[in-house]
Amino acid sequence: NRLQGVERGPAEETRLAASIVKKLYDEPSSPLQYKINRLGGRSRQEKWILQAELFNEIKKLVVQNEKLFMKDFRGKPDRAFELIADYLKAVRTVMERIWGANDKYKFTSSVTFKALIRVLADLTLQADLIAKWRENPSPRVFEKLLSPWAEMKDEFRNEGFYERFPAKGQIERVRVIEQRLLRQI
Repeated sequence: NRLQGVERGPAEETRLAASIVKKLYDEPSSPLQYKINRLGGRSRQEKWILQAELFNEIKKLVVQNEKLFMKDFRGKPDRAFELIADYLKAVRTVMERIWGANDKYKFTSSVTFKALIRVLADLTLQADLIAKWRENPSPRVFEKLLSPWAEMKDEFRNEGFYERFPAKGQIERVRVIEQRLLRQI
């Protein structure tokens, strides 16, 4: 019986992550609606991140805070989506001047989005922050916390981006951006 639970767990986390990514693409309330590059997608809209990359980050988020996503939210995609969407809406509000300005900034590029999801993974481990969100689910819970990021907008300019966030490759650069964002809050 115990072994059965072990086998079932990762599949449930995988299903939840897939459902969240689908909602992030489909839902009108999602700040990422139609911005996720899905295989075979024919939309002419600008895409910010590959579906597989976002799925991997969301799954890591779910696994890292299994208590919140699988126990407290009972593996239900609606609550998990709400939390992630509210966080991303707060990020969009705080960084509104560069959100989606991919011709001049790398803020809504895949490397930064991965870092943003990893920051959320760290934030979901703060029980008091999540308790505040659960009491009053809205982006405002995150906006105040993330507001210092507004001062960082110039760090995400395309020009000199790789020098400001030096790394040997994308994996390391995601970590460098994540650490820089976390230090700011």
